[in-house]
Amino acid sequence: MVPVNYYFALSAILFIIGATGVLIRRNAIVIFMSIELMLNAANLLFVAFARTFNHLDGQIFVFFVIAVAAAEVAVGLALIVAIFRSRQTIDIDDLSSMKG
Repeated sequence: MVPVNYYFALSAILFIIGATGVLIRRNAIVIFMSIELMLNAANLLFVAFARTFNHLDGQIFVFFVIAVAAAEVAVGLALIVAIFRSRQTIDIDDLSSMKG
């Protein structure tokens, strides 16, 4: 059996990579992928702790997080496509001028 410390380390690395992608990148699609990476890091830790402590609560949380993430991606990608059609760019710096 793999120790929970390994899962925690992998989850922390994935979360840091995702947070770095959100903070550094300017492309909206890459930012969405980074957010999904952060959510999957949290899901990995939920499942690892659920298996370690023999409770299904963590796996139930993972189910709801995946459902919310799927809805977020569907709405977010629809918004990105709509913005790309009107502005011909999905660069976050260019989109910050959308005021009013």
